Amino acid sequence: MKFVLLSILASTASGFTTLSPSFLPTSLSSSLPPLKSTPDNSDYDFSPTSGSQPALITNNNSDVWVPQRSRPRRNRKSQAVRDMVKENLVTPANFIYPLFIHEESFNTAIESMPGCERHSLDHMLVEVEEAMRYGVKTFVLFPKVPDELKTNLGVEAYNPNGIVPRAVSMIKDKFPEATVCTDVALDPYSDQGHDGVVSDGKILNDITINQLCKQVICQARAGSDVVAPSDMMDGRVGAIRDALDSEGFTDVSILAYTAKYASAYYGPFRDALDSHPGFGDKKTYQQDPSNGREALIEAMLDEAEGADMLMVKPGMPYLDIIRRLKDNSNLPIAAYHVSGEYSMLKAAVEKGWLDEKDVVLETLTCFKRAGADIILTYYAKQAAKWMAEDGLY
Repeated sequence: MKFVLLSILASTASGFTTLSPSFLPTSLSSSLPPLKSTPDNSDYDFSPTSGSQPALITNNNSDVWVPQRSRPRRNRKSQAVRDMVKENLVTPANFIYPLFIHEESFNTAIESMPGCERHSLDHMLVEVEEAMRYGVKTFVLFPKVPDELKTNLGVEAYNPNGIVPRAVSMIKDKFPEATVCTDVALDPYSDQGHDGVVSDGKILNDITINQLCKQVICQARAGSDVVAPSDMMDGRVGAIRDALDSEGFTDVSILAYTAKYASAYYGPFRDALDSHPGFGDKKTYQQDPSNGREALIEAMLDEAEGADMLMVKPGMPYLDIIRRLKDNSNLPIAAYHVSGEYSMLKAAVEKGWLDEKDVVLETLTCFKRAGADIILTYYAKQAAKWMAEDGLY
């Protein structure tokens, strides 16, 4: 209020008396006359519509007129018009909902991911049911594996009685219409904390793929609809496709983590699974964040090797990569709205700096606008609820 009053006094002193009422509080603007289409500039030394070379002209009604046939704001003038010309629409059918699971009989909150939990298998079914009620149809499972089951070869990854095969079977038995995705990588099962088998500090490409093929067959036998190799080993998509086909699983899809970057945004996810690298980093197999064209090489290879869908991870900082893949492949493109992105939004919301609903729905729409057909997001259930409340689908 003090600033507004000082502005009015300063403007009056300089002879400027055409301050728009929209800039004033209601108590002041209510006493002002309505703003005319052609303001009275008689007490000011410049009028845009006067002089030998006027900046603006007036129309037949003597109103200020900027002559232009195309006015994009006409397509924004009401909610009905904005809805009619909307270019991108996100619905719950676009979502994959990541679920963390563990062997405990209770849920455990994930401190670095507010609102997310490690679910018991029984509660996992409750979460799936609730999300499906709001239109979310697809889920991906991430297990926290007990340390005593972890080995360098990650043999627990293909234990038919392991947590993931049991979880897949439970979901498919109770919700056969649900689509279940399974992560394919060794890091949750590795005592080295890496996505592959380690020898002398190196991650072995081909031996790792041997283990991944065992893992996907175990998952497919349990009922997985989509396997999602996130390991970034060279040639793993083709090997996985051949393994699935050779066992008769020709209908199981491959959602390839095509452009998975060695990103700093994964920290909270690794907290959730207790899967931080035991040494070094993952830069010898995940992509360099500096590189964009390299993603096209990975996309070309994954498509040729039989991938059904291509994923970019992380999401928001890599919208340009999503667009590159969209422009260069006819396969569906997925974006992973990763844990670090999620946690940053949560932190800002807790501080009161952002409106959670608005910023989340905007973020998800940005993925769609950039070219993502599929969005993995921890906000899947909540976003679907908001969409239902707003009648958006």
